[in-house]
Amino acid sequence: MADSPIWPNGHRCAAVLTVDYNDIHGILTQAPEVARRDKTLSVWRYGTQRGVERLLGLFKELGVPSSWFVPGLVAEENPGHLQSILADGHEVACAGYRHQDYDTLDLAAQRDDIAKGCETLARLTGQRPVGFRLPAGNGAPGFIEALKDHGIRWSSSWRGDDLPFAHPTAPSVIEVPLHYELEDEPYFAFNLSPAVPPAQSRIASYSHTLGNLQMDFAGFHRFGLCYVLRLHPEIIATPGRIGVLRELIKGIQQHDDVWIATGAEVAKWWAATAAPVAEDHPASVYERHYRDYVAWGDVS
Repeated sequence: MADSPIWPNGHRCAAVLTVDYNDIHGILTQAPEVARRDKTLSVWRYGTQRGVERLLGLFKELGVPSSWFVPGLVAEENPGHLQSILADGHEVACAGYRHQDYDTLDLAAQRDDIAKGCETLARLTGQRPVGFRLPAGNGAPGFIEALKDHGIRWSSSWRGDDLPFAHPTAPSVIEVPLHYELEDEPYFAFNLSPAVPPAQSRIASYSHTLGNLQMDFAGFHRFGLCYVLRLHPEIIATPGRIGVLRELIKGIQQHDDVWIATGAEVAKWWAATAAPVAEDHPASVYERHYRDYVAWGDVS
């Protein structure tokens, strides 16, 4: 167990509810061939048709904050939902402009997408976003510095830790890490054609999934860590699955020593109070190896 709380006001652990609101653009990145297949696209349109409203209703009922990652294009196409998210006091963070696989973009193109996404959200919300999540793929070398240059102060794309950390090459950017087992997509995402997931696994048991998420929370709480949920309106906000999320959040709220906060709040606290990232941290190790490869001439 953690020796002493590291979170504000003596809280034992932090919990962050994040939402990826991509409408149909997530599946169009994954499977561009469905662009004119309305029946297929309707699976992902469900988030806009029903899911966003249902998620916001649950968050209001339980009185919890959340951070929504919204591509600029989705914000332009759904201004009413964007205003509802803001009106309920939630954070709007950036996921670029057009949901793209960043593995297909060089650094210059990634910078352009970050800039356009941030500028679009700033125009529509009146405030520049400070959070960012990669929509798909990986950032090119220099990506974290590009986030810093565009005013991003926290990211939630990497894995490899249970606590936030400052990126070694841009310490003003705090990473709030993810875990696949704390996402709805691996459990519930499903479509027949094209096959999603590609292996066409069955939809997971709701009760078993709730049990998994509750057991993970128990571990994060025990060790004083940062529990980050990654949700999608089209996946978690069906009439049955919203009940899974409701039971999970209500269980978390039964602990009076849990800080339920936005990603921006967690990152701000971490930046002000935490020690610099250690030399043996995976992010530091990666940066050293990358610099070595550049020195050896293996990476252009």
